[in-house]
Amino acid sequence: MQKIITICLVVISLLLIASILLQQRGASLGGAFGGDSSIYRSRRGAEKILFRLTILFALSFIVISIIAVLEF
Repeated sequence: MQKIITICLVVISLLLIASILLQQRGASLGGAFGGDSSIYRSRRGAEKILFRLTILFALSFIVISIIAVLEF
């Protein structure tokens, strides 16, 4: 059972990393120094799906990590 949990953690962590890296960056380096001139916009289409998948992967990773710790 421990081997299955470990494999699930590795797969979910890779999916989480990929989903985070695929998201568009909202602020550039100028935003760090107060030069941010972007307006608020809502997520639509693929960006919204990717955002929700990222949340799902993060929650799954947390739950499976807790299960792995409790199994010992």
